[in-house]
This record gives sequence, structure tokens and C-alpha cells, in this order.
Amino acid sequence: MWQAIAFGLLRLRGWTLVGEIPSVKKAVLLAAPHTSNWDGFWLIVCKVALGIRIRFFAKHTLFWWPLGTLLTGLGAIPVERSQSGANVEKLVKLFAESDDLFLALAPEGTRKWRPYWRSGFYRIAKAAQVPIILAFVDYKNKRAGIGPQIDSSGTAVETMAQIREFYERCGAAIPKNMGPIMLKE
Repeated sequence: MWQAIAFGLLRLRGWTLVGEIPSVKKAVLLAAPHTSNWDGFWLIVCKVALGIRIRFFAKHTLFWWPLGTLLTGLGAIPVERSQSGANVEKLVKLFAESDDLFLALAPEGTRKWRPYWRSGFYRIAKAAQVPIILAFVDYKNKRAGIGPQIDSSGTAVETMAQIREFYERCGAAIPKNMGPIMLKE
């Protein structure tokens, strides 16, 4: 029933869902661009429509009743942003302990303009030896869904070049908030 509602909502708002459920059992999914609160909403709608069980971070301050119960049911993991290094280690361990895990992360780290992306997604994928899958919302073309899969065994420069090539074609909800697609040097 929820899947039909999600498809209906996408159709009603003029969105096209693209891509397929990944054939791998574990992956880091990038959720980009992330310039508006609506990005998370549409990616959750796509997740439900596709029937994919995806875990994702949400600010720990959002886990108040009843919103926290809803977020947990949708796959949210509370996170305190001040502990980024500890989160990487915790998630690598979670991948090692899980038979299947799709973890969605917003590498921009915020909805505001930043001069670079956070590197945690790359470090997690590399250490856990899982691929990176590019999930997206493209407001310019009203498309959202699952894009290509990238092997995480390459260098950061090679990986970011592939990621940049894909996401540069996606229209952000608030284009002025979309920073360069690069990691901090």
C-alpha cells in the first residue's frame, strides 16, 4: 500500500522515477544534490516507491516523539555531526556485521553552500569494500532515483571525477546552495 501511495505522489507532482534496485547487497548510496529539506523527502518517497530498505543519517535533534519513531521506521540513524570520525568507524563496523545494508549519505553535509563535500562516504565505502551508488533528485528535469554504481577501490580523484560527471547534470532545488563536487584537499 505505501509503495502505491509513493508512486502516486511522484506521479501527482510530475516526477519520474528512474533507475533500478541495485543488484548488490551492500553499498553506500550518495544522496545529492542536497540543497533543500525537500531533497530528503523526495528520496524517502523514491525509497518507498522502489521498495528498497535504506538506512540514512538524520540529525539527532529530530528524534523526538512522534517524529523519532517515524524516522526510525523509515531507516534513520541518529547522528551527532560533531563526531564525524567516530561515525565512519561505527558504519564500517555496521557494514561488516550486516548481511545486507544500503546506507544513504548526503556528502554535502548541509543544505547550505560549502566549498567541498565531506569525505566520510568515500572513507566508509573504501574501508567496508562496498560500491558507491549515486542516488539523486533532479529538480530541473523532475527526475529522481538510482543512478550508476561506482567501484570504491579507485583513488579519491578517480572516484570524484565519476561522481562529478554524473551530478553536474542534476538540477538542485536551490542551485545557489550547490557547491563544487570535490573533496577537501
